Amino acid sequence: MSGGTGTAARAAREGQTYGGASLTARLASFVKLPHTLFALPFAGVGVVLASWEPAARLSAVSVVWVVLAFTAARFAAMGFNRIVDRQLDADNPRTRQRELPAGRLTLLQAVLATAIAAAAFVFAAWQLNPLCGTLAPVALGWVFFYSGTKRFTSWSHHVLGLSLGIAPVGAYLGVTGAWSRPWYALIVLAGAVTFWVAGFDVIYSLQDERFDRERGLHSIAARYGPVAALAFARAFHIIAVLLFFAIWWLRLFPVGWLYTAGVVVMALLLLYEHRVAHAALGERLDLRSIDQAFFRVNIAVSLILFALTLADRVTGGLAGGGS
Repeated sequence: MSGGTGTAARAAREGQTYGGASLTARLASFVKLPHTLFALPFAGVGVVLASWEPAARLSAVSVVWVVLAFTAARFAAMGFNRIVDRQLDADNPRTRQRELPAGRLTLLQAVLATAIAAAAFVFAAWQLNPLCGTLAPVALGWVFFYSGTKRFTSWSHHVLGLSLGIAPVGAYLGVTGAWSRPWYALIVLAGAVTFWVAGFDVIYSLQDERFDRERGLHSIAARYGPVAALAFARAFHIIAVLLFFAIWWLRLFPVGWLYTAGVVVMALLLLYEHRVAHAALGERLDLRSIDQAFFRVNIAVSLILFALTLADRVTGGLAGGGS
């Protein structure tokens, strides 16, 4: 390969991918491994919230199994999505340099890696407790289902959202082995993550609005246009912030002021994300700004909320002044 061709290939590579030629680097890029940081901290939030329960069986071993289960599930979900969408990725100028359409991975390699990750997820779930092991295939079925939804509904953003919303619920169940009390506490938590993800996925989908419309694919941006899509995304993020705030307000979990401060920071970061996304529309969509806002802001959201939820737990939550 000539130097000019190599430079062009590097320029065409998506964000949050790796330029290495090793199988490990190619597999990491295949599933955009850095995106694990979107939801993994929320699995950590689930662990922290579960630690308040008297029945909690929290240990270093259980935390390791939670991390392994989540990472394997996300790898399997993303791998399955890439396999299902490989022809669409090949036709889309933004995605044709992905590993399958570009030939950096074979279909057999992709299928094997995805199958191994799915098996690893089920195995890790069983190591946590029988409830998680029993629910693991259901969770896999849902995250695999997402890959087909863009072909028939504009609300696929919420299917993806719930795929990540499962993370804190699964982590909570992994530590406690039982559903929350009140019963709707985990539903509110999953709903908050679902609407957060749906909002940023709508913003991310602006990059493919024209392609999706031309190919008959469904997204809110393709159906309603970019300006309306941003309005939907704002509404979803407002709902997400309100649901996260309701966890403190309704005393669904014994969190205190540090957790609440994390929700406030989340709201400010999401406001910044929307300002960047709105500015990126302009006369010509600034894909780089959209991608950076999508990645950097949402990783900051998840990491900061986890860090402050953990700090809240360490300082005693409600007992430490949250009420």
